[in-house]
Amino acid sequence: MRWIGEAQSILINGRGQFNCSLAAQFSNATAQFSNTSLPMCKFKKGDQCAPQRLHVQPNKTYRIRLASTTGLASLNFAVQGHKLVVVEADGNYITPFATSDIDIYSGESYSVLLTTDQDPSQNYWISVGVRGRKPKTPPALTVLHYVTAPSSQPPSSPPPETPRWNDFDRSKSFSRKILAAMGSPPPPRKFKKRLILLNTQNMIDGATKWALNNVSLVVPATPYLGSVKYRLRRGFDRKSPPTTFSMDYDIMNPPRNRNTTKGNGIYVFPFNVTVDVILQNANGLDANASEIHPWHLHGHDFWVLGYGEGKFRPGVDEKTYNLKNPPLKNTVALYPYGWTALRFVTDNPGVWFFHCHIEPHLHMGMGVVFAEGLNRIGKIPDEALGCGLTKQFLMNRNNP
Repeated sequence: MRWIGEAQSILINGRGQFNCSLAAQFSNATAQFSNTSLPMCKFKKGDQCAPQRLHVQPNKTYRIRLASTTGLASLNFAVQGHKLVVVEADGNYITPFATSDIDIYSGESYSVLLTTDQDPSQNYWISVGVRGRKPKTPPALTVLHYVTAPSSQPPSSPPPETPRWNDFDRSKSFSRKILAAMGSPPPPRKFKKRLILLNTQNMIDGATKWALNNVSLVVPATPYLGSVKYRLRRGFDRKSPPTTFSMDYDIMNPPRNRNTTKGNGIYVFPFNVTVDVILQNANGLDANASEIHPWHLHGHDFWVLGYGEGKFRPGVDEKTYNLKNPPLKNTVALYPYGWTALRFVTDNPGVWFFHCHIEPHLHMGMGVVFAEGLNRIGKIPDEALGCGLTKQFLMNRNNP
């Protein structure tokens, strides 16, 4: 993995600002990101870089669908002067709640309701700023344009200020407000299998890695699905990774053993069983450093049963789970020095990645692989198997 650096611009619908600012006249909107204020953006008519304005009529309620496709930063979304009512998360309806802004992590999606109840002669900023890591990229800006106001008229006051990047209590408070809507499917009351995954930062041959239960994922050249379908024993390590970690591990300090090992083994589950996954965060290699990680599961939604501070206590913290109305999601935040508990059912035969959605972290080993219902896997398109051992397998099969 070679570090590519921070993003130079955040994009809204593919449009961004680089080396200029839509709100340059408000110095506090740019001063925190550079020694000198950025100049005013001057887009030519029809410029493909010019921001797309969101045109709205007064006194209407609009549904805005948000999706974060970032590979690094967590974001915060706000519309100047307007309340947002959150109604959906990751494709599932939730109990509506009002907020002034939304934290959205890599891979997450939301729907919010926005009522255009402000002064119809004015336009308003839409701002998207960096959260969860020290911001080195200015907020993205575009305009909520009331059609009753002049189209070229900029908002008359500064954009919303992005909350402090490391105000994790604020982030946790937002996450805990996300609850399933009435009538949503409840989770199974008990689990059949459980994994407790310790998320650590380590070293391999002088390079920084991430690991789960001291195993850093290195994806093999041969597709897992082909290996399990055609019983290619050398496609990956058939030994299952550890299902838990030593409970005397000190999550508040850098690891005593900085080294970790590579691995590509998978967790294999029977079809249609309930699995609990406890994600446990810890201190990184440097002292007083623990990060937010948005974890994403392929092929499933899961119930977010709860969050906790410090080290997860088996037999104790389960009593704090929300089994009444936990939200169904496919991406969830793991907060610094804490744990997140989720539950899913293995009802989708196949091989599925579960990983941090921060792209560099995945490539540095922060992920695991789940396999389920392997005896139910049907035909696999040859196009999905054209590398590693399956490539040779297909060549031999097609050329007897």
